[in-house]
Amino acid sequence: MTTPRIRLSPDTRREQLLDLGVKLLATRPLEKLSIDLLAEAAGISRGLLYHYFGNKQDFHEAVVRRATEDLFALTAPTDDPDPLARLSGSLDGYLGFVETNRQGYQSLVRAAYSGNPTMREIYESARAALTDRIFDEAEPGVLEEFGIEDTPALRLMVRGWSAMVEHVVLAWVEDSGGIDRQALLDSLSQALFQIMTTAPKAD
Repeated sequence: MTTPRIRLSPDTRREQLLDLGVKLLATRPLEKLSIDLLAEAAGISRGLLYHYFGNKQDFHEAVVRRATEDLFALTAPTDDPDPLARLSGSLDGYLGFVETNRQGYQSLVRAAYSGNPTMREIYESARAALTDRIFDEAEPGVLEEFGIEDTPALRLMVRGWSAMVEHVVLAWVEDSGGIDRQALLDSLSQALFQIMTTAPKAD
């Protein structure tokens, strides 16, 4: 007796291929993530891959979008009532993602600044989603309790903080400089809190 082969829908198959692409991206730079590599890992023909992804650039963009969706899910705030603890939890998720996907994440950052407008849009949208949720998903009244007013000027400052976090985390993953994980998370959390409570008001 042989187990009957289950025929997957095109959408389901494409989702599986994207998941596999993200897994492969974790261990190699984006530029080394080829159609051939994915086809071999998936056990399907190269031609069939092109049925789901028109070309290598389309494939890369689709995998990067999926990776940023995974990052957004991993950094979802916890239910902890302490805002600093919630922030630290989200940062822990971000740090874990970068640790696990270091090469792929570094190549995403490079691709965003390489002149590819789509990669830039994916990167900037992901960063905006991660920082905006600090305001959009805050418990009612929490920001006001600390005298924090949600303004475009403050969101701009928080975007700057996120750029600093990205730089520090990528450097820390390469060389911790003697800073342990929790100390790093605490320092980054406290830096944001200082920015949000002392940022100048817009005119």
